[in-house]
Amino acid sequence: MKMAENFKVSLQKVIDEFKLEVIYIHKDANEVMIDENDVNRPGLQLMGFYEYFNPERIQIIGKMEFAYLSTIDEKTRRERLQLLFSQRIPALIITRELPYFAEMLELAKEYEVPLLRSKESTSNFMSGLIAFLNLTLAPRITRHGVLIEIYGEGVFITGESGVGKSETAIELVKRGHRLVADDAVEIRKVSNISLVGSSPDNIRHFLELRGIGIINARRLFGIGAVKMTEKIDLVIELEQWNSEKVYDRMGVDTEYVSLLGVKIPSLTIPVKPGRNLAVILEVAAMNNRQKKMGYNAARELLNRLGMETDAKETVRDYEAF
Repeated sequence: MKMAENFKVSLQKVIDEFKLEVIYIHKDANEVMIDENDVNRPGLQLMGFYEYFNPERIQIIGKMEFAYLSTIDEKTRRERLQLLFSQRIPALIITRELPYFAEMLELAKEYEVPLLRSKESTSNFMSGLIAFLNLTLAPRITRHGVLIEIYGEGVFITGESGVGKSETAIELVKRGHRLVADDAVEIRKVSNISLVGSSPDNIRHFLELRGIGIINARRLFGIGAVKMTEKIDLVIELEQWNSEKVYDRMGVDTEYVSLLGVKIPSLTIPVKPGRNLAVILEVAAMNNRQKKMGYNAARELLNRLGMETDAKETVRDYEAF
């Protein structure tokens, strides 16, 4: 099981994603690695202020920076740009397809800094690049289970091997829901409040069904039966029915599981012959969505009966889940 770690993305992937024009690069873009998920417009740096400057961020020159550089003389401009390039920044990107100064190309070659250009406006390009870096550089773990989209809710099904996760998933797919990952789910922390799950490339769309073997859900059920990524909204643990265990029959209390420091609502569903797990998971997904919209059926029932609704919240850590 992989634990969270820092990841890197190659500059080539950034170039391909945003269709950037390569003005200069000193080596193969696949060898230039980016490990900082934020970017910077070096307005203050072009004025000579470098306190709190992070040289590991991609630098972006927009219309404002270009206008300022156009107002100063060539000697001063070269000095300011040399100070910026000497910080060994990972790349300098010019937006709006603005022309580059001759000094930029000379200094890029001297300090071996990739010089790129985009057709997009600065704001749109920056927001897209930050979102892309946040996703690709997000802390991640790989967990055993199944991730499936049910009525727009990302449901992560976990439990011991052989409990029926894949069999439940295949029935849900037959009922019109979409498979994201089976057996191994790669979970990324894209923000402080959200997780996104996906499948490793080499096993994407494949499921293992005991007695049948390996099947390809996309080939068997069509492109509408699968999805590349999905936000995780609910974690459901399947376990064999234990007659000595007391299961929640009201739903007033809320249980969470902590994955990568993010709290996700969780349920424990007992597995027993005669219980239609696919239907139960559909209801669980719809009920979770309803709770997010502010309605809790258990609390309404208790209020109608004149009983107090002393709801409790419990959080189970990832290691204990």
